[in-house]
Amino acid sequence: MEGKGCFSSFLERAKPYIAMVSLQFGYAGMNIITKVSLNRGMSHYVLVVYRHAFATAVIAPFALVLERKVRPKITLTIFMQLFVLGLLGPVIDQNFYYAGLKFTSPTFSCAMSNMLPAMTFVMAVICRMEKVDMKKLRCQAKVVGTIVTVGGAMLMTLYKGRVINLVWSDHIHLHRSDAPVQTAAAADKDWVNGSILLIIATLAWASFFIIQSITLRRYPAHLSLTALVCFMGTLQSIVVTFVMEHKSSAWSIGWDMNLLAAAYAGIVSSSIAYYVQGLVMQKRGPVFVTAFSPLMMIIVAIMGSFILAEKIYLGGVLGAVLIVLGLYSVLWGKYKEYKEKEAADSIPEPVKGGGGNTQLMTTKFEDIEANTVVDRTQKEYGSNKINPEAAMTICTPIPLPHLIQLEAPKI
Repeated sequence: MEGKGCFSSFLERAKPYIAMVSLQFGYAGMNIITKVSLNRGMSHYVLVVYRHAFATAVIAPFALVLERKVRPKITLTIFMQLFVLGLLGPVIDQNFYYAGLKFTSPTFSCAMSNMLPAMTFVMAVICRMEKVDMKKLRCQAKVVGTIVTVGGAMLMTLYKGRVINLVWSDHIHLHRSDAPVQTAAAADKDWVNGSILLIIATLAWASFFIIQSITLRRYPAHLSLTALVCFMGTLQSIVVTFVMEHKSSAWSIGWDMNLLAAAYAGIVSSSIAYYVQGLVMQKRGPVFVTAFSPLMMIIVAIMGSFILAEKIYLGGVLGAVLIVLGLYSVLWGKYKEYKEKEAADSIPEPVKGGGGNTQLMTTKFEDIEANTVVDRTQKEYGSNKINPEAAMTICTPIPLPHLIQLEAPKI
């Protein structure tokens, strides 16, 4: 019995880790499948439309059922915020990310996406949602981490270096030698263009998080907000696709890799991932969720070298290492900030005279006084007789001294 109890306890503690590792495999699969679909000629504009159409179809029923009692009304301000969220997330971020993925590689794209916490920190400082006090170590860690992350992204963009051959790379590249060879100048140009597109996508995604945090204050229904953003993004993406894609054949999709890429990205990356992240975030916090993102880059690098015969360059590896170091520096600073706020919130609030808590404390003093009076009365008048004056004393509250209200320490 003890063995079963220990195993169940271990399994309960390991659930968040298993969920996040599985989620990284899901994200890695999305990058690989999407890259294959884009290489086969699918328009990334059409892919964004189908992806968020699938996501809306999956999330909307859960939002309608689970949040029917807590869903607030949509005002004009909330509608405008939903419009901007749909524009930043599904339209700008996804289209630029897919375009950058097409020009570069899945591993490179995943490494660039690790800039997100640093970019979000910069956007929060610009919007005055976060204060930087350089006297505190946690603020220094976030600033240094952001600088290191940006340096890693610049290194990956401007320096490729030599190709790093893995154990199985020569064998795979030998069988794929019939693939069209691109000139070095054209490849370098595409690499730089792809890097710029990925940086713009990361900035758009960071801005999305900032506005989402503002919107959630007025519209706290998470599932409904996600469904509305995906739906709004689908409509906006349709308009963008009609402008950018003039061939009606671009919309055609069959039972092939294009359908798999759209369905997989919409169901796994935009639906299941949101639910799993929400559950883990409730138990372990946002820092725990973000800390697993570098694992996706490693999985994608291995899968990409096998499936896509992807070449890994020295500059990409060095830049990715810098980005990961900067990422964990920013996350460490956020973790310390989270713990400080948690400690400040756990400090009991001081009590003002005449408040509800004062009444509760007065009742406790009344009980103590009542017991004292009853004991004294029983001694004087016997156990079965109670002095009516003493009974009146029980109901009389004892005045408490006024307490000084202390302010919680400012972070």
